[in-house]
This record gives sequence, structure tokens and C-alpha cells, in this order.
Amino acid sequence: MAATVAAEQGRQVVLLEKMDQPGRKLRITGKGRCNLTNTSTLKDFMTHVGSDARFLRNCFARFFNTELMDFFEQRGVPLTVERGNRVFPTSGKALDIFLALVEWLERNERVEMRKNSVVKSLVIVDEEDGSRRIGGVRLLNGETIFAPKVIVATGGMSYPTTGSTGAGYQLAKEAGHTVVDTVPSLVPLVCEERLPEDLEAFTLKNVRLWIAPKEGKKLYDGFGELTFTSDGIGGPLALSASRMVSRVLHRGEKLVAHIDLKPAVEAAELDRRLIGDLNGNGTRVLNDALRLWLPAEIIPLALKSMHIEYYKRLNQINAAERKRLLGFLKDCQLTLTGTRDYTEAVVTQGGVSLKEIDPKTMESKLVNGLHFAGEVLDLDGDTGGYNLQMAFSTGWAAGQAK
Repeated sequence: MAATVAAEQGRQVVLLEKMDQPGRKLRITGKGRCNLTNTSTLKDFMTHVGSDARFLRNCFARFFNTELMDFFEQRGVPLTVERGNRVFPTSGKALDIFLALVEWLERNERVEMRKNSVVKSLVIVDEEDGSRRIGGVRLLNGETIFAPKVIVATGGMSYPTTGSTGAGYQLAKEAGHTVVDTVPSLVPLVCEERLPEDLEAFTLKNVRLWIAPKEGKKLYDGFGELTFTSDGIGGPLALSASRMVSRVLHRGEKLVAHIDLKPAVEAAELDRRLIGDLNGNGTRVLNDALRLWLPAEIIPLALKSMHIEYYKRLNQINAAERKRLLGFLKDCQLTLTGTRDYTEAVVTQGGVSLKEIDPKTMESKLVNGLHFAGEVLDLDGDTGGYNLQMAFSTGWAAGQAK
């Protein structure tokens, strides 16, 4: 986006791509469908991004979701708004978004796209007045490319096989920038408990998840879909929660994940129903009877958590054991100890400090002519199109800069 907009401004652009093909991450985003943006109002949109949503107000005022949708539709990509105000190419193919950008760049005589071109360092010039300006970049092959403006749009560290290995952070540090410590975000969570093998890949729908320290305020509370993994929890709920808890977990602190399997029923009402079910099915064995309340896949976890003999008949279940059953249904608990790594993280949390970046132009406040855009900045958002919109808007602002 930065290269496209800069070329449209009449600039001569050299686009340096470290991989043998550009746009690898873009082509896999949204499970290959590319959730381009979200049509929420600006006020609502801002509640889904961090670390400082105010930083985005200026570039969003000039290039937001409607402008982004117009940008791609004018380039022959029809778009569709789906559940949750999520915007996708109508074809369902991220490739269409990629081609709309890359084919234009390849045809444009003002753009030179160089593949397999790894930037080793920045060329920074010290001025007589004590200021510093960008002079260009040095490539790994020894070549120096001189330029009055450089835009670092290298991404973060998520999905490193696509080329996002954190190289942009090193360039930023070289220029004197502060880089906020990075952690994986929108990533599955790892738990301490050993989960039953049959539970792996099993998905719970319409459940509530909240996460908190053993003693303390909730860090996350949400409703939706949750998937068990071999070592914890994933799916939309867990990924959304990771934005709020990843940094805490990576400090070595443990948290408790609470799963309400029956969020539509209050605890008192569910307890009354349990009493009725226990009385009406008294001769059934617990292991079998749990199917009254739970999917088969989760029953081994229930038995392990409740500490009730699986062969016990329902008419032998005492009040304390019934309360433990109720507790599992309304508050199944797992101890969280960490997250999966960057290979499974949708985005990176942390990055170049926003305090050192001009929000109008994405220009460095430390080095004139040096700009940053996208995930390399300390910007991350929820799933739902928020992260790509931030990337495109900041890229647009950097490309527009005089």
C-alpha cells in the first residue's frame, strides 16, 4: 500500500522484498480469505485496537474502511460484508487482494520491485545542526540504495516463514528508536493441565470464557466459540483473549481460564434442572448419564475435574458432588501458563514506540525521512479485519507523506 500510494504521488519507488515472492502473509491472512477490514463505526473500531488507539485518529480520518473498500473495488475486486461487519473479497480469495496490489506495482514504470533483496542496515546522515536524516539503505549483498525517504513496512514476528522475522525492529533500534517488547498475540493459549487426547480439536460453541489471576480482576470476558488443542485452548475466543493476557503470561505469571458451558442458564436454575435429572435417572451410571448435559468429547475432562467415580449411579450422587458437577458446567477451570509461539500467532504485540512516530505521516521523530508502517509499529487489534485496516491505513499515510 505504501509503495502504491507513493507511486501515485509521482515518486520513483524501489520496493525491496526479502523473499522470492512478495505478499506471502497477505495471501494466507484470514485463512486464505483475507478479512480486509471491518465496517464498524470509528468509535466502535477504536475499542478493538491498541496500544494507543488515539494514534490512529489522523490517518483513519483520511483513509478508513470506506476508502479502503473503494480502493480495492476500483481495482476490480468486489467485496462482501459478512457476519460481524467483516469485509472479504467476494471470491473468498486473499489472492485477489494480493494481485490487485502487486500487478499494479509491476505495471507501473515508477516502481521497481526487487525480490530476494535483504536490507542489512539503514544509511543515516548526521546534519550540521545536530539533526539526522535518512540517506538510504544497505543491502546484504553490499549494495547501497540512496533515497531521501525510506518506509520500513516489514511486519512483526508472526508467521516467520512468510518473511516476518522481526528485522524491522533491529532497523528501528539502529535509528535510535525504542521498541516495546514483543509477544505473540491472537494466538492459542497453553494450559498446565494435561488434557484428554479425545478433546483435541473439539469445538465448543456459544460458551463464555473469562480469564483472571487466581486472585484479582478479570483480564478478559467474552462469548463465542472455543476449540481445545493438544495443550490448551484456541479458536476465536482464546485468540481474542490472548491480546489481553499474552504479555502477563510471558512474564511468567499464571492465570485461570474459566469456561461457562451453559451461559444461557443461571446457576440456580441449572441446579434445579440437575436435581430433576438426577432424580429422574437415578439408576443410570454417571459416565453414561453425563451425556444429558455434555458432549461426549468433554466427559473425560469432566470426570477428571469433578473427582466423582465414573461408575456411580445418579441416585448415589450427594449434594457436594452435585455442586461439583454444577461447578464444572458453569465454571470449568484451566490453569494458563503461556501461549503458542510466533509460528501460530496472527499478529505481534509490541513494536516501534508510537511516542516516537508522527501520527500524520508515520515519520520518525528521530530521523527525518524515515517512516514506519504496519505491524512493525506498536499496534495490534482483535480479529475481525482490524489489523489489516491498521496496516493499510498506516501504509497509506506513509506513502502520502511529502
